[in-house]
Amino acid sequence: MSKATRTAFGEEIAKLGEEYSEIVVLDADLSKSTMSQYFAKKFPERFFEMGIEEAHMIGVGTGLALSGKIPYCCSFACFITGRYDTIRISAAYSNASIRLIGTHAGIGIGEDGTSQMGLEDISLIRSLPNFSVCQPCDEIETKALIRYTVKHKGPMYIRLTRQNLRDVNPPTYNFQFGKGVELTEGNDAVIFATGALVNEALDASNKLREKGINLRVVNIHTIKPIDEELIIKCAKECKTVFTAEDHTIIGGLGSAVCEVLAENFPSKVFRIGLKDVFGESGTPEALYRKYGFDSEGIAKTIETKMNS
Repeated sequence: MSKATRTAFGEEIAKLGEEYSEIVVLDADLSKSTMSQYFAKKFPERFFEMGIEEAHMIGVGTGLALSGKIPYCCSFACFITGRYDTIRISAAYSNASIRLIGTHAGIGIGEDGTSQMGLEDISLIRSLPNFSVCQPCDEIETKALIRYTVKHKGPMYIRLTRQNLRDVNPPTYNFQFGKGVELTEGNDAVIFATGALVNEALDASNKLREKGINLRVVNIHTIKPIDEELIIKCAKECKTVFTAEDHTIIGGLGSAVCEVLAENFPSKVFRIGLKDVFGESGTPEALYRKYGFDSEGIAKTIETKMNS
């Protein structure tokens, strides 16, 4: 099945609203895009439309969290994390159990262009004490993650896609916070991927096997706290390490993996992501092709680095 992770979030939070009366949802005039509209239609008395005021929404959400509610504050990834100062003092410093939902992440949103793209959001939120950062790769993982968040203590940032993603995980999938998932076997190289690029990494793995390169694909759905044990294990077992993310390589998954290995098992790591540039307008397919985020681009990068 193919579904955007933002849609999976909307469906699951509406379902969870039936089970947990403490859940409240706040949105910044984007409920039709973040899919919080599903919750709004079922529970209008627990849905708060805050207008184009992400900072205000975060402040109110923090207050609700400290009052015993379970708030989900929704907006585009670039808009909600753009309120960094409010997030830092209101949510992170108070260690409030608020959930920030950032949709439309990465260049994968397509034609809307740079002003709408969350490209630096992981690096911003990952730097804050107390915050966790998660990015699911499909519908199944998203729904399992959102169900987990109800019980999580402390602030969380959850990064979601606009574009549809095919299912990677089986219906019986068991989400484990902070634990990466090895999706394929292989010791020639390992690629740690997150979000939409998990799909592309799996396709790249199939292409590379035809050329005699056995690539291990690991889904990193929790970027903070990251699965250090698994990263070190894979680096020791594989010859070369790659990372893949629809995000800047500065401060994102690639940086997180490098930090782990620099302190534990120094390795050469090749990061696939945006290299200190802004995004641009185009179809998701064309942008992924241009920046080497599609399966062919990932496979080409790995093959080139492996043979150099």
